[in-house]
Amino acid sequence: MSFIIGFFFGFLLQRSGFGHSRKIRAQFAFSDNSMLKFMLSALVSGLIAVSAFKSAGMLSPSSMPDTYPAGNLLGGSLLGIGMAIAGVCPGTLITGTGQGNIDYLIPGWLGFISGGILFGYFFNPYFLQLSAMGFSKGLTLTDITGINHWVFTLTITAGVSYTFIFMRRRKL
Repeated sequence: MSFIIGFFFGFLLQRSGFGHSRKIRAQFAFSDNSMLKFMLSALVSGLIAVSAFKSAGMLSPSSMPDTYPAGNLLGGSLLGIGMAIAGVCPGTLITGTGQGNIDYLIPGWLGFISGGILFGYFFNPYFLQLSAMGFSKGLTLTDITGINHWVFTLTITAGVSYTFIFMRRRKL
């Protein structure tokens, strides 16, 4: 199932033009927010699916991945900085390379390989310290806050919908 969803997600990314570095650079420059809209739509779709699976009893805390807030914050920040510098994310790097786009080969693969080497070098000395900071096994925000998962899902969906309306009115 994951392969099928991933295939269609990649297909949609490519068809919408998000496999091109200029789209990613435009998002980081806030001159074209179509990628933000696409990703927020994907986030809401995934959140609705997870809530439905949770309600159907198909998702339990033991099936949830471990959460490392400090590591996620640091890793996400480094990934975002790398994406802004290179103008590609890992998914579009593979897509662009597959298309034969030359502009992906140098900055994208250089970042990909150097990031992998740095991760391998710093993993053992720092991972245990980062993983101990706020580690949670199978906990979600709804578990921590005690908010019903459907209330949380509807609140996030309403917030994203309002963001879309705001962006449309401001022509962003």
